[in-house]
Amino acid sequence: MYILNTPEDQRAMLDKIGVKSVEDLFRQVPGAVRLGRPLDVPRALSEMELTQHVQALAAANQSADRTVCFLGGGSYDHFIPAVVDAVAGRSEYYTAYTPYQAEASQGSLQAFFEFQTLVCQLTGLDVANASLYEGGSAVAEAVIMAMNVNPKRRKVLIPESVHPEYRQVLATYLADLDVHVQTLPAPDGFLDPDDLRRAVDDDTICVVAQHPNFFGCLEEPQALADAAHARGALFVVSFYPISLGLLKRPGQYTADIAVAEGQCLGTPMSYGGPVLGLMACREEFVRKIPGRLVGQTTDRNGKRCWVLTMQTREQHIRREKATSNICTNQGLLALRATVYLAALGPQGLKETAELCLRKAHYAAEQLTQKAGLRLRFNRPFFNEFTHAVSDFKPNLLSFLLNVGYHAGLHLGRWYPALNDCINVAVTEKRTRAEIDGLATAWQTQFAVLREARRELNR
Repeated sequence: MYILNTPEDQRAMLDKIGVKSVEDLFRQVPGAVRLGRPLDVPRALSEMELTQHVQALAAANQSADRTVCFLGGGSYDHFIPAVVDAVAGRSEYYTAYTPYQAEASQGSLQAFFEFQTLVCQLTGLDVANASLYEGGSAVAEAVIMAMNVNPKRRKVLIPESVHPEYRQVLATYLADLDVHVQTLPAPDGFLDPDDLRRAVDDDTICVVAQHPNFFGCLEEPQALADAAHARGALFVVSFYPISLGLLKRPGQYTADIAVAEGQCLGTPMSYGGPVLGLMACREEFVRKIPGRLVGQTTDRNGKRCWVLTMQTREQHIRREKATSNICTNQGLLALRATVYLAALGPQGLKETAELCLRKAHYAAEQLTQKAGLRLRFNRPFFNEFTHAVSDFKPNLLSFLLNVGYHAGLHLGRWYPALNDCINVAVTEKRTRAEIDGLATAWQTQFAVLREARRELNR
């Protein structure tokens, strides 16, 4: 909160501190790094002018609601049942903050307990925490957790098929620690288990994989887990929650720790956030898990109640004994995921996954046959795939946006060798007409480019 202070307030504070001016207060800051010019701040706006200015800025946004969205890479345009907003919008939940005192927050604690239960059922693992920030930091927290399980080891293996921003977050977390992160190549769109077997050794803390991966391709998780376990390393998987309506759960292919970006579970894209991190693990690692765990018990009257069973974060215990510095959990978003999963149930999740799969493969066929794009990787995929575009120019995506299509992510942003590739994601919301429209839009843009070339050659 910002509270205005008057010159008199400032004078009183300076006198209390024992300095004559604000300049004296900041004199210890080296002059070379201090701003040596006045700030070019425009004049103050009236409320009406400010409202009009902000509305004009907002109107320039290209949201998923205003276009046909084929964006993916961690944030997806899924349908959100009305019950999610109805429950999460209740004031009891909407205004609730982190429950530091369990006895004062029974409603929130029960919601988090149900959330943990659903995440365990979703992943097939034994224990889930009460959420993390988002998918990238969830990967990093999982690696930190693995380091606590294997404290004498110093190497982490992660393929380039894992989301590049997740890998950047991991590098930031480990920058000042005595741990080496080795990135394994994935030239064919997935991590070859044979390549992993050659790379993993007795100094490997864990192997991290994403399934389905950033390119949309399916990895071979059981073979990767076996290769990691053969050398005593943990296997960490970043999964896509909706895909578990059809694909094997992490617990079924012996993952030790499973993490995910939970945005697809009832949270809108919202220009990239806020979002939700999921984490589950095997029971033997429960005391290494970050954040906190909510448990069910009975009070002194024999009534069912909920408590913070484990509170291994800095705010609850001594810093040197904490398992993480997760300072709050995404409680409202965890609630949304809880309501979403409960509303769909196992059958609804399966049907959603089937729609995503079928529509994605139809889109890949249309873009290949009608628009002339080609699949970059010869691998099975779920709802996301990578297309190579001949003579690709980044402004092609801008042209398609102008006619109403968020056509995909340009992979050249992260992978120079894939500068001619785009990642396309298809959810259950996309209709046949919208998919056909995207293929036609590509076809039209290519025709325009061909005509422009002919004009130049005349």
